[in-house]
Amino acid sequence: MGDVRFQFADCVLDTDRRELTRGSERVAVGPQVFDLLIYLVQSRERVVSKDDLLEAVWAGRIVSESTLTSHINALRKAVGDSGEDQKLIRTVARKGFRFVGEVRKGQASVDDAPSTRTVEDAGGKILALPDKPSIAVLPFQNLIGDPEQEYFADGIVEDIITALSRMRWLFVIARNSSFTYKGRSLNVKQVGRELGVRYIVEGGLRRSANRVRITAQLIDATTAANIWADRFDGTLDDIFDMQDHIATSIVGAIARRLEQAEIERSKRKSTENLDAYDLFLRGMASFYQRTSEANSEALRLFYEAIQLDADFASTHAMAAWCYTWRKINGWMADRARELAEGTRLARRAVELANDDAVALARSGHALAHLVGDR
Repeated sequence: MGDVRFQFADCVLDTDRRELTRGSERVAVGPQVFDLLIYLVQSRERVVSKDDLLEAVWAGRIVSESTLTSHINALRKAVGDSGEDQKLIRTVARKGFRFVGEVRKGQASVDDAPSTRTVEDAGGKILALPDKPSIAVLPFQNLIGDPEQEYFADGIVEDIITALSRMRWLFVIARNSSFTYKGRSLNVKQVGRELGVRYIVEGGLRRSANRVRITAQLIDATTAANIWADRFDGTLDDIFDMQDHIATSIVGAIARRLEQAEIERSKRKSTENLDAYDLFLRGMASFYQRTSEANSEALRLFYEAIQLDADFASTHAMAAWCYTWRKINGWMADRARELAEGTRLARRAVELANDDAVALARSGHALAHLVGDR
């Protein structure tokens, strides 16, 4: 059975692959915006309230009115709608929202899976890279030759995909799309073009008696350059704990190296793209200069990013970390005010970060340094 797809206007929403396409282009949207779209489309026969949306998308967590509004606006933009037109998503005063577009429901055919040919050979277009970093985790190779170990390698990959998908700054290809490459000889540049991603994660599994070794590497699909590689060892005494440990370790390493690679890439840009993620990268590049002037510039950029995306946890965490460095280096001009502001930013980052390990680590360090909250 193929994936469930909803077609409306010039859009196709694939719920299993977690992909939204508009015309011939894939649209990059954040996880919560995507979940909003799915919920509204599936509940299109009725008006859904704000409480319904909070329960379905934010698991009942308290979210400000401005946050919900910004997500609805982002969703409308993604599907080619607007607050003025409301052709697809209608605001019902004092009641909530309803998806009013004509929806056709169907199954994805086998032909929708990525072709083994390059996109150019197929006569189509290369998928445009999203505005934020995009990544696909390919099935790990089972180098043991034992089919019974296949589930273990696949489980690790699924855990990695799930964890990466929780990071709002990443565009992650869903499992159903990446697993179409299982068992095939791969060219990472070709895979990157077919999936429309900049980065690829691939790896393999080896076993000797009761010990297992997982190797993983992060590759820039546009150049085939290896960004990071490592190996992870463990025993099969508790296979599920080992699977969790390895997946968590790989995700932590990937997140750090991805951020470093994106910072370096932002330095080479010739244009000023003032979206929140680009501002975040420019702020990171300034922060790492480790001077008082660069720290002030980083703070300015992080605050601009927060204005554009109030739910970007990493930006709040880095702004708090800037105040931490100001305290450590004696750069604070108004100590009481800056300590309070840094603490506010760090606590807000913790609220927003969920499973974003990097943002949680930075905000945790900031709270420890600023107010001794360990």
